[in-house]
Amino acid sequence: MDRARKITLEIPPELLKKAQLATGTGITQTVRTGLQLVAASQTYTRLRGLRGKVRFTQTAAEIKADR
Repeated sequence: MDRARKITLEIPPELLKKAQLATGTGITQTVRTGLQLVAASQTYTRLRGLRGKVRFTQTAAEIKADR
């Protein structure tokens, strides 16, 4: 893993407060969570593009019973 970078951010206080309430964590972890979500958004978009194009060999009931 690469070394962490220390950065300075200017964030509107209300946005930071809302984000921290949503995550229930401190500033650093809230910012990390936000960055992880932004980074993952491209993957989510690609997955949504596959909707209806993937055929499964098992039914939902069979998959659920296999747990």
